[in-house]
Amino acid sequence: MLSTRVCISAISLVSGPTVVGAFSLWGKGENVANKKQHLCNMKTFPLHIQRGHRESSHLHLSGRRHLHSRMSTVASSLQIELVIGPFADKDRIPGIDLALSDGEKWMFGGQEMCVLDTPGHTRGHVSFYFPDSKAIFTGDTLFCLGCGKLFEGSPEQMWSSLSKIASLPDYVRIFCGHEYTVSNAKFALSVEPGNNELRSYVAHAVEHRNKGLPTVPSTLAEEKSCNPFLRIFSAEIRGSLNIPETASEAEALGRIRKAKDMF
Repeated sequence: MLSTRVCISAISLVSGPTVVGAFSLWGKGENVANKKQHLCNMKTFPLHIQRGHRESSHLHLSGRRHLHSRMSTVASSLQIELVIGPFADKDRIPGIDLALSDGEKWMFGGQEMCVLDTPGHTRGHVSFYFPDSKAIFTGDTLFCLGCGKLFEGSPEQMWSSLSKIASLPDYVRIFCGHEYTVSNAKFALSVEPGNNELRSYVAHAVEHRNKGLPTVPSTLAEEKSCNPFLRIFSAEIRGSLNIPETASEAEALGRIRKAKDMF
């Protein structure tokens, strides 16, 4: 059975009634460890990946993509679990079998998954973008009407990560790691009460939660129109928080994040 993991969340990428994407393959039987070792021995895959990341040349890129596709296919046929995680955190997260970095791709469930480095909340945070499904799993970087706390990263890193996500097509669906929308809405309304699109967004979110329904996913277009962390140029937000017009993007983001922390 296919299962999707985003950071430490469990969430399914669904198109209609069909699960079309996942980040791990669950193994069955008592020989999972042996099968996994056999897979690695067959393709010497970890060695290729490590060398590809250490060397600055991009000549290994096509080879790594080919290996990613083959490893996914073989893993599926062997019914084993592969733990996929960020290369930057490979020494901190136990059990990573496949460490991926920004720009690398992985074929899974018949679809291409693109890896985006999105540090800020943590130093090794990544997001997973499925172009064919028009969906991105943003973990704790971008939330509906919010963004992650800066536990390990800087405002500069978070703004760069949010900008990277914001550069995707507006129709992309945002699957974040937590259901924080209604809570985030209170802060968003406090700093931009004149945003009518935000008010409509919040009313819809509250209605959904009152019915026991999720607010996730939203779309990137909705977040650009309503999420204060993607609206750092808003004169109303800057005025509400006394952020100077001359403040840089990262500085403004940092001020908004600090205000949210104290809200």
